[in-house]
Amino acid sequence: YKEKYKMLMTPIKTDDATALAAVPPREFLSTLVWIKADGRATAGTQSLIEILAPNGWATPWHNHLTHDEYFYILEGEVTAQVGDTRVVLRPGDYAFGPRGVPHGYRVTGSGPARLLMMTGDRDFAEFVREMSTPAVGNDLPAPSEPDLEKVVSLAARYGMEILGPMPD
Repeated sequence: YKEKYKMLMTPIKTDDATALAAVPPREFLSTLVWIKADGRATAGTQSLIEILAPNGWATPWHNHLTHDEYFYILEGEVTAQVGDTRVVLRPGDYAFGPRGVPHGYRVTGSGPARLLMMTGDRDFAEFVREMSTPAVGNDLPAPSEPDLEKVVSLAARYGMEILGPMPD
């Protein structure tokens, strides 16, 4: 019985936890991100990204074809839209973006927002890694226009489709 239901587990010793949590920041579409867990760390099953985004910043309106997405707000305020449903999220709030349903979010508070994005696959972490560059420090990068052709192409490679800008 125990062998049949034995879980795959990656133990993290206390001494390793700080080093693991201290991943370097990356610049991703005018935000800072920290790739906390990827396919290598989760046997190919999860992605966990911490995001710091400035006030007014928004994701593209997009759809995941191969995985679900979860948002958990740590700081600030975010307005998330999943399908036709729109909700304001504050620290401690959670939203679910199921695969096949268009969704996105916009930072709507008076300052930046910090949130965790989780997906049930490794592709999102790989998309973020490939679309980002190492950050110089922990300050938000200056806003810049993304290379939309690259965003759309990489998104498609990692099971997502970009549908346009976030609806107002």
